[in-house]
Amino acid sequence: MTEQQSPETPQTVLAAPGRKPSFLAWLALILAAGAIAFISWQWLNTRYRFNALEQTLTQRLEQFNGTNQQSLALAKNADERSSEAANRIIRLEQQLAESRDQQEALQTLYMELVNNHDERVIAEVEQLLIIANQQLQLAGNLKPALLALQTADSRLQQMDSVQGIQLRKAIAKDIQRLQELPQIDMIGISLKLENLIEGVGKLPLVSDRHPKTSLPEATLHEENQFSRLAREIWDDLKHMIRLERVDRPEPPLLAPDQTFFLRENLKLHLLTARIALLQHDEASYRADLQQAEHWIKNYFDLREHSTTTALDTLKQLSGSSIVIQLPDISETLGLASKYKLTLERANNSERNTDRINLERGQ
Repeated sequence: MTEQQSPETPQTVLAAPGRKPSFLAWLALILAAGAIAFISWQWLNTRYRFNALEQTLTQRLEQFNGTNQQSLALAKNADERSSEAANRIIRLEQQLAESRDQQEALQTLYMELVNNHDERVIAEVEQLLIIANQQLQLAGNLKPALLALQTADSRLQQMDSVQGIQLRKAIAKDIQRLQELPQIDMIGISLKLENLIEGVGKLPLVSDRHPKTSLPEATLHEENQFSRLAREIWDDLKHMIRLERVDRPEPPLLAPDQTFFLRENLKLHLLTARIALLQHDEASYRADLQQAEHWIKNYFDLREHSTTTALDTLKQLSGSSIVIQLPDISETLGLASKYKLTLERANNSERNTDRINLERGQ
C-alpha cells in the first residue's frame, strides 16, 4: 500500500507550479502598485511644499533680522546722543554752580568794598561781563548774556571817568551786536518736531491707497437707466487704456511688521533731530530731517493732506538755521579788568600814603 501511494505524491507537487494566477490576484497587485505610486507622489508633493514654505520663512526671517539690526543701531545711536546730551547738561550745571559761587564771591566783595564806590562798581561790572561771556561761550544763550551786559551798562551810568566812558562804549557795541543777531526759536522748533513724532502713526502709507469712486452713492441711485448705461460704457472705455509712470519705481509693498518698524524708525530720526537741535549740532539735525523726508516721500501717500503737511513742516525745519556765530566780548572783559586793576593800585597807594602820614603824625 505504501508503494502504491508514493508515485502519486510527485504528480500532486508537479501540478501546483503550472496553475495560473487568478484575476483577483492581478487586480490586488495593480491596486497595491497604484496605492504605492499615489502615496509616493503625495509624499513628494508634500515635501516640495514644505521646502518652499521653509525657504519663504527663511527669507522673511532674514528680512526681519536686517530690519531689527537697523532699529537696534538707530536706538544705540539715540542712546549715545542722549548720553552726550546728559553729559553736556552736567557740565552746564557745573558751570552754573561755578557762576553761583562767583556771584556769592561778588556779594562778599561788595560788602568788603562798600567804602569804595568806583572799585565796587567795576567789580560788579567785571563779574557781570564774566557771566555774559560764560553764557555765550558755554551755553550759547543770548538773552541771559544780553541781560548781563545791559545790567553792567546801567551800573556804569554812575561813573563819569574817562575809563568808565570807554568801557561803556565797548559794552554798548557788544549789546548792539547781540541785538542784531537772528533769534532762533528753539522751543517752537522742538514743539514742531514733537508734533511730527506724534503724527507719524496717522500718516497713510502709499501701499494702503484705495481707489476713489467717481460718483457718490446718492448720485448713483438718482441716475436713470440710460445715464447709468452711458456711464458704465464710458467707464469700460476708460479702463481699456492704462497709463503708468515709468520715471520712478513703483511704491514698495510692506508687511505689517515692516510697517511698524518703518514708523518707529521714522520717529527715531525725528527724535535724534530734536536731540541735535538741543546740542546745536546742525549737521546731524539736517541729516535726520532729510532722511525722514526721504522716507515719507517713498513710503507714504503724497495725495493725502496730512502727508503734504508733514513734508512742508520738514522742509521749513530743514531751512531753519540752529547755529549762529556768537560775538566775543573778551576785549570788553579785558578793559574792565584793567580798569579794576588801576583802581586797586590807586586805592592801595592812597592807603599806603594815609598809613605813612598817620605814622609820621604819631
